[in-house]
Amino acid sequence: MFNNLIESNSHVREYKRRGSFLLFTGATYVVFFVITGVVSIYAYDARLEDQTEQWVVQLLPPQPVPDREPAAAARPERSRETSRNDREIDMRSDPMLSVNHPEHPPEGVSVAPNTNPPVPDGRPWTPGEHDFIASPASGGGPVGPGNGRQVAQPATVVNLPDTPPPPDPPKPPPIVSKGVITSQATYLPKPVYSEIAKRLRIQGTVSVQVLVDEQGRVVSAKAVSGSSFLIPEAQKAALQARFSPTLLSGQPVKVSGVITYNFVLGN
Repeated sequence: MFNNLIESNSHVREYKRRGSFLLFTGATYVVFFVITGVVSIYAYDARLEDQTEQWVVQLLPPQPVPDREPAAAARPERSRETSRNDREIDMRSDPMLSVNHPEHPPEGVSVAPNTNPPVPDGRPWTPGEHDFIASPASGGGPVGPGNGRQVAQPATVVNLPDTPPPPDPPKPPPIVSKGVITSQATYLPKPVYSEIAKRLRIQGTVSVQVLVDEQGRVVSAKAVSGSSFLIPEAQKAALQARFSPTLLSGQPVKVSGVITYNFVLGN
């Protein structure tokens, strides 16, 4: 019994020793972490003295401002009443020389009549807002329709000649139609007698309508009568024929005629 008591007391001391060790170790770690945190706070250098409160603002480049057009200077209004001296001087709104000065031709040419009076020769004049012709007899007055002071000449109507019609297209030369022109050929080859026509003993006359150009060459040949076994060879022979050029009023023309071929079997 006493042995068990002694043994239990030894276990209690062992537990106390382990607990003290754990408590001491935990306290040591806590103190270490606290010291590390304090040291890191004091060791941190935020360099607050280098920081400033200046703000960086990015500005867009200045946009070009279009130049304002200067306001048109107000033209001084001219009094409607003209003095006696003004009535003795001509006024022109658009000064231009008369036709008596060919050394100064106008800048442009137009078919419309010019209604502006020319600058007077030998009399004083001044530029103004309207045209005015001074006249000692009537006192002068502005130039306008209905007061007998228009200088512009009436427009002249010029009748242009009508455009000539286009020339007629050249007409094709006429075709002279003839009858049988077999004897007029300068070269007339004989047609070939086909073997099938010989075996069938087919014979007879074949008429071929031909068209001869201005140089005397046959440009087309078409049979108008004869056996179908003899027509192909007759047309081939007609295309090889040649004729002398036919003249009409000194000009060569085309000729249409017929060439006949006689197919006869020998004994």
